[in-house]
Amino acid sequence: MYDWVVLWDWVMIAARWLHVITAIAWIGSSFYFIALDLGLHRDRNLASGADGEEWQVHGGGFYHIQKYLVAPEAMPDHLIWFKWESYATWLSGFAMLVLVYYLGAELYLIDPTVMDLSVWQAVAISMASLAFGWIVYNAICKIFVNANQTLVMLALFVVLVGMSWFYTQVFSGRAALLHLGAFTASIMSGNVFFIIMPNQRIVVADLKAGRKPDPKYGKIAKQRSMHNNYLTLPVIFLMLSNHYPLVFATEWNWVIASLVFLMGVTIRHWFNTRHARKGNPHWTWAVTALLFLAIAWLSTAPMRTTPEPEAQLRGDALRYAAAPGFAEVVGIVQGRCSMCHAAQPSWEGLHWPPKGVVLETESEIAHQAARIVMQAGLTHAMPPGNRSFMEPEERARIVEWFRAAGGDPV
Repeated sequence: MYDWVVLWDWVMIAARWLHVITAIAWIGSSFYFIALDLGLHRDRNLASGADGEEWQVHGGGFYHIQKYLVAPEAMPDHLIWFKWESYATWLSGFAMLVLVYYLGAELYLIDPTVMDLSVWQAVAISMASLAFGWIVYNAICKIFVNANQTLVMLALFVVLVGMSWFYTQVFSGRAALLHLGAFTASIMSGNVFFIIMPNQRIVVADLKAGRKPDPKYGKIAKQRSMHNNYLTLPVIFLMLSNHYPLVFATEWNWVIASLVFLMGVTIRHWFNTRHARKGNPHWTWAVTALLFLAIAWLSTAPMRTTPEPEAQLRGDALRYAAAPGFAEVVGIVQGRCSMCHAAQPSWEGLHWPPKGVVLETESEIAHQAARIVMQAGLTHAMPPGNRSFMEPEERARIVEWFRAAGGDPV
């Protein structure tokens, strides 16, 4: 059965790799086109009727780019659509959500000290919240369609702060921030799927039919693209946060997440202003630095206390705890791993357990069975550099115990 755990890990690696690749493609193209649009020279009377143009050099060649405010007079023969970067990023991200947080809900999604949910309840809340995010955001954009766009962003920020708090009241700290990232990324991908692409199809259909396209469709699409531009950096931060307990394992994690959205705005404002040739608002870096210092300070707040082992032992962990050899494995892990993976690590230089993984009690060890066998049994990734001198026989005992329990990949 432990061979299945190896295969499962490779499935996780492949999904994560795909997600990173598609995210790079989406973010790269999004940032490029926003910068291109802001930097276009619109003070030139172009014979083509285009709204603006830009000359660029890259890869040893020169590029002459023109943008039409609504559409060209005739439909080009070969039109490239930028959509699959967004779709593939969301689909691969949702796959990761399923693989890690839905199938591993008892370990990563549910925290009984926050809310004692069943797996189906936690998954239902997760999925419903993602749909809720798009519905509320889209309603805000339609209500304030003719208002100052700053008002739209403020309304969205209020929603994001509310969801930051909500997620921390129902999920584990790690899952809460990851879900806030997924919540925001779903809004971004929804913009592409439900607004930007349909609007572009309407314009194309008008061109093919010989009608003059309505400029409102391009205006709406640009609005949503700009929203995505400001939301991108916070989403990246939130997706990375699950690797850093300082971000998610504090009682102020929802405030930290809220401030991250403000940092995303200040950073992008500087770049967007520069690209539009409207000056250098260096004050944004001072504000960003202050926000970052505030986040660092909030991260030192006391972390949640670890619940009693009896209350924590549940689900598949019961099977691992009852398997032959468990007592010996507990001794191995406590002797070789717990000096670092403790609520208060005793290893010099460590002030919190790596990745928030605590391996002090039988319950904690049982819950982390798959990780332990992968990191210290099947591979020699842990302990790092084998600093605690784990013997080959001890690694073999971990694998035997996991096999005896009928090892589950999650």
